[in-house]
Amino acid sequence: MSGMTRMPVSAKAMIVCTVIGLVVVTAYTAALGSSGWLWFCWIVLGLVTLGVFATRD
Repeated sequence: MSGMTRMPVSAKAMIVCTVIGLVVVTAYTAALGSSGWLWFCWIVLGLVTLGVFATRD
């Protein structure tokens, strides 16, 4: 886990937001049924998170 200590705060925040988003979308899907827009937004958030990692120093 030594790689996590060298990550910028913004990258850590994106990971946290992405994981929390996945939990929320999964819970919503389990409780109320699937929503394509929620999954689409989570995929976009995941791609943005990957972009943050691709562009970090």
